Amino acid sequence: MWDPVKYLSFADHRSRPFHELVARVGADSPRRVVDLGCGPGNLTSTLVDRWPSAVVEALDSSPEMVAVARERGLDARVADVASWQPSPDTDVVVTNAVLHWVPGHEDLLRRWLAALPSGAWLAMQVPGNFAGPSHSIARALVASSWPALTGLLRVSPVLDPAGYADVLGAAEVDAWETTYLQHLEGPDAVLEWIAGTTLRPVRAALDDASWAEFRAQLAPLLREAYPERADGTTWFPFRRVFAVARVR
Repeated sequence: MWDPVKYLSFADHRSRPFHELVARVGADSPRRVVDLGCGPGNLTSTLVDRWPSAVVEALDSSPEMVAVARERGLDARVADVASWQPSPDTDVVVTNAVLHWVPGHEDLLRRWLAALPSGAWLAMQVPGNFAGPSHSIARALVASSWPALTGLLRVSPVLDPAGYADVLGAAEVDAWETTYLQHLEGPDAVLEWIAGTTLRPVRAALDDASWAEFRAQLAPLLREAYPERADGTTWFPFRRVFAVARVR
């Protein structure tokens, strides 16, 4: 289950990649704009502001997220991104921090690209920090102490920019990566960050007592890898991979 409140607690850090992604989309007057994986809809609302004459659709697999997005007045619905297909008037597709959850999403991108009309834009962003300490430490803890959770934390479910450029090569492609040095606040800030995203499958597999124990074991390991600064904040490097394609 996705927790909109926990997700939005890092809204500033999560929104910057979205804005930098959408800034590379050059559509002037799209007919239909689709946000695949809209979350609580706070970023989808900016698409409505940018393209007020477009039909803006918002889809997410989480009923909790969709409920919050609908409270914002968005046309949001629960849907599986893996089964979505663009309509003939879809001129912009945005999928931000979603596809790393979808096995085989490379084929999905090719299918969307083939179905979109000429001149349409497809913009995607995925986290690329799966080799970072936050993830490798969690995987090591699972391997050493929580074998029943093996396989829940993936090693590398995304490509690098060149890989996505190849996947989207039938279109005009702009692909790049950025490592953000995020300034997090509060105790165990990195743990709180990954608890709302990466560790969701672990949380879902554990009861409350086991989840508390897992956190208690992981917290000091993350504190060592990401030491808290004298002012109580923590630096957290976070790599993200982007690609924007325009259909020929």
